[in-house]
Order: sequence, then C-alpha cells, then structure tokens
Amino acid sequence: MSYNNNYPIEDKAEISHIEAGDDHLKHEAHHHTTAEIKHGDRALKYVGEERVELTEEDNARIRRKTDKRILSILMWVYFLQIFDKTLLGYANNLGMSTTVGLHGNQYSLLSMINAIVQLGWQPFSSYLLVRVPARHLMTGMVFCWGLSQACMAASSTFAGLLACRALLGLFEAGCLPLFSLLTVQWYRRSEQPLRVAAWYSTNGMATIVAALISFGLGHVKSPHIHNWQLIFIISGIITVLTAPVIWFMIDSDVASARFFDEEEKAKAIERLRANNTGTGTNEFKWKQVLELFMDPKTYLWLALTLCNNVGAAVTTYFGPTLIGSFGFSKNISSLLNMPFGFLQIIAIMVGCYAATKFRLKSAMLAAFITVVIVGLALLYVENTRGHLRIAVALVGYYLLAFLFGCNPMVVAWIAGNTAGQTKKAAVMSIFNAASAVGNIVGPAIFTDKDKPHYIPGLKTTLGIFCAMLACVGLQVVLLFFFNKQRQNQRVAHGKPKYIKDTSMEDKYQAYGSDEHNDALGQNALLDLTDFKNDEFVYVY
Repeated sequence: MSYNNNYPIEDKAEISHIEAGDDHLKHEAHHHTTAEIKHGDRALKYVGEERVELTEEDNARIRRKTDKRILSILMWVYFLQIFDKTLLGYANNLGMSTTVGLHGNQYSLLSMINAIVQLGWQPFSSYLLVRVPARHLMTGMVFCWGLSQACMAASSTFAGLLACRALLGLFEAGCLPLFSLLTVQWYRRSEQPLRVAAWYSTNGMATIVAALISFGLGHVKSPHIHNWQLIFIISGIITVLTAPVIWFMIDSDVASARFFDEEEKAKAIERLRANNTGTGTNEFKWKQVLELFMDPKTYLWLALTLCNNVGAAVTTYFGPTLIGSFGFSKNISSLLNMPFGFLQIIAIMVGCYAATKFRLKSAMLAAFITVVIVGLALLYVENTRGHLRIAVALVGYYLLAFLFGCNPMVVAWIAGNTAGQTKKAAVMSIFNAASAVGNIVGPAIFTDKDKPHYIPGLKTTLGIFCAMLACVGLQVVLLFFFNKQRQNQRVAHGKPKYIKDTSMEDKYQAYGSDEHNDALGQNALLDLTDFKNDEFVYVY
C-alpha cells in the first residue's frame, strides 16, 4: 500500500486507515481531525510512504548510539535523584536531628514531605511531560532540585529543612515518569526492561556511594560546619553542575536527535514500529486520560506500585537505623548498608535480564516478591525473639534489597502494556503518585514509639507484600483477557487473529513480515492507545 501523494503528510496517516478497509478505524478517522493526528508529522516525514529497510547491523548500530547519548544521561541523573533523596537518612545518622533540635515525629515528616508534594504535583506533572520537550524539562528539574538539596545545609530549623525537602520533592516529581517515557520512545519493547534496569539499578549504586560518603564525612571534625551539612553541600553542587551537561547531551525524541543523520532517523523510527506505542507528541489528549481511568489495569498498576514502595521507604529512611538497632555504631551501620546497595544492583539487573530472556515479567516479579516476604518474615521472627541473632537479622534485612528489583519490572511491564502519549504520561504519573503514597505510608508505620525493633511496622509490611503477590496474579489474568479481545477485534477487521510480536524479538524483524498483510503496521507510528489499536499485543 502507498499513500495518496495529493494529501498533506498529516492526512496520509488517516487515508491509510481508510484504505486498509478497517471499519473500526474508518469510524475513528471520521472523528479525528487533522490537528488530532498532526503528531505523526515528524516521524512520518522520515519513514516516508513505504517501509524503511533496516538490517540487524543497522538496528545494533542505532541502539549503541542511543545507549551512548540517552541511556548514559538517564543512568547518571537517576543516580543523582536517588543519591540526593537517600542522604537524608545518613545525615540523620550523623546528627542532623540533634543539631537542628528535631523531636517527636518531625524526622518522619521530613522523610514524607517530598513524597506528599510529589503526590499533589502529579496531575501537573502529567501535563508537563506531554507539553514540554524532555530536553528542557529534565535540565530545569535537575538544576532546581540540586539547588534545593544544597540549601538543606543552610537550614538550621525544622521549618527550613521542611521547605527545602518539599522543593526537592517538587522538582524530582517528574523524574521517573519522564525516564519511563524516554525509554519507551527510544527503545524496542524487547530492549526496554534492561534499559529500565540500567538506570534504575543506580538506586543501589547511590546507596553504596551514600554509605561511603557518610562513613568518610563521619570522621570530619570541624568547629565551623557539621559533617551532615557537608553531605548536602557536596551532593547539591554536583547535581547543579549536571544541568548544563544534560542540555548539551540529550534530545527529546528520535525525530529531533542531533546524533542521528537523516537516514539514521528514518531507520531509528522504523525499528520502533513493532512497539505499536507511537513516536511521541506534544498534544495533551483528555480522551486518553479518561480511557486510563476506565482501564482496570490502571488500578492494579497502582496497587503493585503502592505495595512495593511502602517497603522501599522503610529501607531508604530507616535502613541505617534498623541496622543500628542490632547494636552497631553509626559508622559501622553505614558500612553494613553497602552490601544492601550491592544486592539492589544485582537484583535489578538479574531480574530484568531474566524477564527479558524468558519474556515473563510477571513470573520474575512474583519470585522477587516471595524473596522479600521471606526477608520480612526473618526480621519479624528475630525481632520478636527474646535473644536477637544478628546474623539472621542481617540476612533478613539484606533480602529486602530484592524489592528494588520489583519497581523496574513494574515500570517495564506498565510501559510495554500502554500506548498513547498522554495515556503513557498519565499512567507513569500515577505510578509516581503511588510511589509517593508508599513513601508516605512507609515512614508512618515505623514510628518512634516502636524503636528499636519496629515490630508493628514489620508485621504490616509483611501483609502488604503478600497482597502485592496476589495483585501480580490478577494482572496476568486481566492481560490474558485483553489479548483475547484484541484477537477478536483483528478477526472482525479482516486482520490475522495472531500477530507475531516482533518488538519482543532479540534480533530485528520487520513488523508484519510473517503475516504478509499490508494493513499491519499502519497504526504503529500514530498516537493510538492500546485500546484503540487492534494490533496491540499485551505482554506478560
């Protein structure tokens, strides 16, 4: 099939639907104005009227260039985001609460405030993620949260710390949704889990570096500055200086990539066709937001994220304190948190690699949740015994590191099962909102009155992860029925019932090549949601 050359490029996409003989899409096209489909212009002008020929060598070369320019920035910035957020626990371990005079649950409120602000900001974040080019948005966010982090050192009151921590949460609010969108826009679905794992695994590296810096600065003796203030100054300066690097390195989408020539742009767009998730647009579509809230998957994504991040908040803010309760000094407690960070990296990379290799994110997610449940059970049992066995308790705590392998798999699972730029932005904002709620609930269930063993908090968290395991099973069942729906829609529209999902293949294959059906792939570069695109295949 070829387009009618008498039509402007934005209308060709609509014409292609009509020529395909798809009654459902004819109806959709009737309601789509030129303005609504204009988002396809930049991508369509590169791929032209025919499919772009792409070899596996081309595919590998484009992927390497994308890793070098995009993935490297995502990894560094995400490291900074986790590093800056994690340092609060280490600063408290070095005497911040004593110096400032925090009392009661004021430290818990400091731990929660950035999550509270992020939760309130998510509706605005969804809009900005679609409307503002990623290059501009990321540069501004990083500069502002670095400034907020540095100002923590100048705060001598609870109110000052609270204000800086709130601003940190505000400017970090769009980080994870933005990174998820960029991963979807630049990579094939088979490549996404490992790329998410690559930038998300810096979570563990941030824990290791934070522990080392905390240990080193814990030995600084100065009458002019506290060592906890040095932590915030150093991290804030590094983050602020990263902002101009982002501006010169990163690009918002494939069509505007400065590191691709014109031919490479066409091939980079063509290799993403099989994703069936579009190429990105700056038009915010309220219909996609409405669809998101009518989609039952949304609420299970929310439940999975909420459950997991309750546990993540526990380890982030109270990990050093929990280890300290085993009888270690503050400096040794910092060092003993380093293996925890190393296990985070291992869990994230191994989990996402296995999920990619076996193409079953749900199975790996369930396995990791089970490991976390075992760790929580060990901690609960040991802390309720009359005599604490430190080695067993440490093993239980270290097993909690596997919960950090769950979030990137959930992110990749969401990204691979959601299409439509506004819907993707909104669902990732919901993910971030659920993360924020988890970060609020986590510290709240570990209160000062339960020190040093936090028995009620451990018991509650154990129940939460059992519920999370059940949600994984429910989501698999739901995705199975949605795939059956899409199969029936394809048959009704004269398309093959079963489509080979080449986006999940290790080696590049042209989308629709096995079916020899010219109607396949015409929707792929348009901003259609997974409900509207009958060629969408949900992944387990």
